Amino acid sequence: MVESHVVQSSIRWGSYPLIFLGCSFLQWQIIEQGLPYWPLTPLVATAGIVLIALLERIQPYEAAWNNDHDDTVVDVLHAAFSLILIFTVVEISTLSRQFLPDAFLNIASVWPAESPLWIQVLLAGAIIDFGLWFMHWLSHQNHFLWRLHALHHSSERLYWLNGERRHPISALLLASPGLIAAIVLGAPAPVIGCWFASIAVHLAFQHSNLDYSVGIFRHVLGVAEIHRWHHKREYEDAQVNFGEFWMIWDQLFTTFKYQKNGVRAGEVGMREDMPRTYLKQLQWPFVRRL
Repeated sequence: MVESHVVQSSIRWGSYPLIFLGCSFLQWQIIEQGLPYWPLTPLVATAGIVLIALLERIQPYEAAWNNDHDDTVVDVLHAAFSLILIFTVVEISTLSRQFLPDAFLNIASVWPAESPLWIQVLLAGAIIDFGLWFMHWLSHQNHFLWRLHALHHSSERLYWLNGERRHPISALLLASPGLIAAIVLGAPAPVIGCWFASIAVHLAFQHSNLDYSVGIFRHVLGVAEIHRWHHKREYEDAQVNFGEFWMIWDQLFTTFKYQKNGVRAGEVGMREDMPRTYLKQLQWPFVRRL
């Protein structure tokens, strides 16, 4: 009994710092040591995500969410596309600087290139994260953007895989402003890639069915116990906690919400029906409603 309690406590309090910080440290070392981005960075992120998926089976937040809801196959397809998109960011960032006008390249001189790598990663991450927060918030205000974003809210359970359940156009619109700003300001491509690789692991945690906690840090990090409120079935209740990683933006703009009694099974999803197949989900935002 005592051993079981120790295991539960270890998973609850140790899983996020050990896996997320461990993967982030390895990603940082890959860049710091000049090791090849491909395939090392995707492999580290995959290892972290696999550990989260395994821990869900050992200590789920909701046992029912570990069961297939006729969504696993389509979520695999969404995740495969989204993760490929994330891991091509470095290549896109590298190529994009070749086409920037000189005026933009002059702005790039403001980037603190001499600072330690971890500072540069955090700075690029803050820029990208605010862009994500703003576009995420805007996607809940604008009808067309919501139609694209709604796919992400359609899942009737939260688990490690559906953090990447996103319409490709929505994913591009969400990431582009912050990413472009970071590139223009001079963030090196490996720095941007390091941040996105770490975020891939964080997103798996953020949507996971794992019973874990980060204690008081829930007020500044977009972890599962905070993000579940954003997936409430009632649209009017889901206008909170837009942050991808930092909850600082939600704190500043008064969209932060936390209650001890968390969101449970049967309380997430959408009122409107979403098709079950991959291609029909991609078509859904553009289908005219009668």
